[in-house]
Amino acid sequence: MSVLVIGGAGYIGAHVVRLLQEAGEGVVVVDDLSTSSAERVGSAPLVVLDVVADDAVARLEDIMREHEVEAVIHFAARKQVGESVQRPLWYYRQNVGGMVNVLDAMEATGVRRMIFSSSAAVYGMPPVEVVEEDTVKNPINPYGRTKLIGEWMLEDCGRAWGLTWVALRYFNVAGSGWPDLGDSAIMNLIPMVLDRLERGEAPRVFGDDYPTPDGTCIRDYVHVLDLAKAHIAALHALEGETVHNVYNVGTGRGASVKEVVEAIGEASGLDTTPVVESRRPGDPPQLVASADRIGEDLGFRSETGLGEIVASAWEAWQAGPRRIG
Repeated sequence: MSVLVIGGAGYIGAHVVRLLQEAGEGVVVVDDLSTSSAERVGSAPLVVLDVVADDAVARLEDIMREHEVEAVIHFAARKQVGESVQRPLWYYRQNVGGMVNVLDAMEATGVRRMIFSSSAAVYGMPPVEVVEEDTVKNPINPYGRTKLIGEWMLEDCGRAWGLTWVALRYFNVAGSGWPDLGDSAIMNLIPMVLDRLERGEAPRVFGDDYPTPDGTCIRDYVHVLDLAKAHIAALHALEGETVHNVYNVGTGRGASVKEVVEAIGEASGLDTTPVVESRRPGDPPQLVASADRIGEDLGFRSETGLGEIVASAWEAWQAGPRRIG
């Protein structure tokens, strides 16, 4: 199979590219390299392209034809919740506009399979402790809305021209499958803490007055390599009859921000006593996945615990160009 991975030089995308390469699949990567680097895709052909650019559709069509692409895995998106609240129109232009261009090129070239990088942000602040795929979707920030719109677009294209698709709703992704593929963008909790520690500053916690046991937000942390394996399972599922189009990817277990910061201290041996700041806009108190559906349909389970996730992130940080100590 020949697979086009859009955003394949990024944190999650590079893990998927490596798994595809190890399985002997044909891979071509499109990435604008705004938050990634070309070295992360190994020997895979890389086309530097912003999928929102004016010529993106034509260039994507050329790539799909040249490489005889049979399926697309679409990661490319802006993903900072707070930034999306401050710059909503830019987020719609980037995430929804880019999705339109990718689907336009797929329809024109007859590529009928897509795995879409969605998000638990589509649920907003659900009135349940464990979130199932059928839980009401009510995103509370523009980022989450762009992901839900992406799912609607896939559904509409499926009806209109036969697109087959799976959307994976990620919960919180962390860790590293290989030391050279750590999360280098300072956007997620663990690299944000490590970045502060590297600069000799205390970690920051945004709000300790949430309705949770220790007052900090609770999230379901899934190891990035487990998540990458979920993409491969979903891709193979599209070769047959898929039972569902949408799957949560998580562990079913929650950890608070405070617990994650403490785990980083245990892995690193450093003082991670945090500074508490005000809440960020758009952050729900708790998001934990029900991962039953993906286990039943695709045989996928993420069992990696928080300690192992944090230890792998610390190892990757220390192996990279940035290190502490």
